[in-house]
Amino acid sequence: MPSRSSVPTRSLPAETRLGRVTLAVSDLEHVLPFYRDVVGLRVRDRGDGRAVLGVADAGDTGDDPPADLLALEEDADAGPRPSDAAGLFHTAFLFPSRGALGDALARARDAGTRLTGASDHRVSEALYLRDPEGNGVELYRDRPRSEWPEEDGDVRMDTLALDVDALLADRAGDADAAGDPAPAGTAVGHVHLEVTELDEAEAFHVDAAGFEVRQRLGGDALFVAAGGYHHHVGLNTWNGRTAPASGRGLAEFEVLVPDGDALDAVSESLVAAGVDVREDGDGVVALSPDDVRVRFATD
Repeated sequence: MPSRSSVPTRSLPAETRLGRVTLAVSDLEHVLPFYRDVVGLRVRDRGDGRAVLGVADAGDTGDDPPADLLALEEDADAGPRPSDAAGLFHTAFLFPSRGALGDALARARDAGTRLTGASDHRVSEALYLRDPEGNGVELYRDRPRSEWPEEDGDVRMDTLALDVDALLADRAGDADAAGDPAPAGTAVGHVHLEVTELDEAEAFHVDAAGFEVRQRLGGDALFVAAGGYHHHVGLNTWNGRTAPASGRGLAEFEVLVPDGDALDAVSESLVAAGVDVREDGDGVVALSPDDVRVRFATD
């Protein structure tokens, strides 16, 4: 990839959002119940060694998030992700209300799933867990945008303690009820990646793909987004990863743009930055500097 100064910057449309995340797992039957019973997703499609989970079909308006949120693809030969490999920090599922997040907390407690963290980020409230194969998962709800702290146009997130007992008290309903525990409007809000070089990751996600920087944390973390969101992609070097992504875990995540013109624009921008882009169905796929597959498609 060329140096950052030589790459033209073209922002993604404000309507850009994330679509489906695909995980490679070694044991589908072991992993699937976590995303169904704790996260609360319904199984929308099931085939040989593959399951697609999400929420009820989108309604009549174009403002509804995609219905398919997660694909689990079984690869019995996939080994654990090496300790030095880049890849997934967490997949973050965005719930439409505080009550729905409280329901998710109740489901986790009822299932005996231990939280690895619970934080108030000022823009959001978040719970952190790990799935049965160690993939990081965030469950969160956003505060209204009018309450997000900003400085010089950048968002100012923080990591404060979250009162989980108060969140549990505000649950919306019965987390044990049959049906679809994750309500309509639940979406993949962001993905957070562990990268080997932050500058190279910024060159790909910002200069080439067109995300905008929303916050920097020193020289080891960066949060980028489209349309003024707090972040669609998080990038960090906190654990000193030194090798490209490999092993089980994140196989692909999807970035959805509003129309064909926007898809053509992001494809042209990636090619101009020296990124190898290939057509893939109704979208295009590019590899990040750490060999994470990113699929760009129309919403």
